[in-house]
Amino acid sequence: MKSLRSTTWVMAVAFVLFWNSGFIGADYALPNSGPFTLLFWRYWPLTLLLLSWLLIRGHFVWPGRNAALTSMVIGILAHGVWLGCVKLSLDYGVPAGIVALVVALQPMVTGAFSGLITNEHTPLHRWVGLIIGFIGVMIAVLYRTDFSDTESIFGYFIPFGSVIAITAASLYRRRMQVTGNDDLLPLPLALFYQCLGTALVVTIPAIAFEQLAVEWVPEFIATTIWLMLAVSLLAYALMWNLLNRIDATRVASLFYLGPPVTMLMAWVAFGDQLLPTDLVGLGVVMAGVLLSQRR
Repeated sequence: MKSLRSTTWVMAVAFVLFWNSGFIGADYALPNSGPFTLLFWRYWPLTLLLLSWLLIRGHFVWPGRNAALTSMVIGILAHGVWLGCVKLSLDYGVPAGIVALVVALQPMVTGAFSGLITNEHTPLHRWVGLIIGFIGVMIAVLYRTDFSDTESIFGYFIPFGSVIAITAASLYRRRMQVTGNDDLLPLPLALFYQCLGTALVVTIPAIAFEQLAVEWVPEFIATTIWLMLAVSLLAYALMWNLLNRIDATRVASLFYLGPPVTMLMAWVAFGDQLLPTDLVGLGVVMAGVLLSQRR
């Protein structure tokens, strides 16, 4: 049991680091392509890579229409809509930390609906931990927010689509897991159909609105490979594995680490100044996450 808990914590830390590296990766890649074009070149190669791996391993099977469509819908929500809204917001000029703040609202939404959808009880100490985490996010991010630019206000509403999409995908899959639904596929096969659904959906706006225009500079190629393997593949695999080990509310609470971790990464990658409020917020967030993860 102790080994299982240690493994879960290692997976949680790895998930936070790989997941939030996607915000930094977008800063590198978006100047060289549109947001949907970036997703196009991120998900079609990943889909083909997963298909090749499944064929080599002899694990590729047709699971039936319902199971395939279920995984594709989850993928469209958890990959396509989530990332589409995030990258559109970044493309509108909204700072990555502010996008991460809005995405960090997901635990509150998940906590509010998890009891109704998955029949999982959320104890009082977990609610307190979620609230403390949210306060930490506010400390770390609001100090940096500039609300005087009315032209960018529209951009701040776009990430709410990400919150709705990733919450719906997490709770939907968690409900299937706790009810033993036969349409729940093994993780590698599920990821393939999730990526296939996302690739099909993003192709339309990538061609219609952006004409797949790309500057094929080394930074774009390297960043796209990182986003494809480290974020779209590894981070999502870690998230689904965590959902198999712990309930949806505790997994969602890890999103509170997004804003401060993203700021730390931006400081390392771009030399962005790290403010004292960032460190205070990170400490408060850590306290909230530790409390919400306590058994």
